[in-house]
Amino acid sequence: MNQENVTFPIDSDKKEALRAIATVMDRDLTYVLNEAIASYLEIYQWLLDEINKGVAEAEAGDFASDDEVQAVFAKLTNEN
Repeated sequence: MNQENVTFPIDSDKKEALRAIATVMDRDLTYVLNEAIASYLEIYQWLLDEINKGVAEAEAGDFASDDEVQAVFAKLTNEN
């Protein structure tokens, strides 16, 4: 995997928090930043995938029936 340098401004309190995490983990700041970015990308890629699935379902007319919606609502509000 190719690596590239990235430079960007960051709030000093966030930088110190990242340094503290790196210290506790006995890792360098680069490791912690790469892990943080990997986690961010994983979360948002999952979110985008779920949104795209929902849009595809909606475009296909795949909607929950009124009974299905009421059943889920009842379950979530403990109205059995």
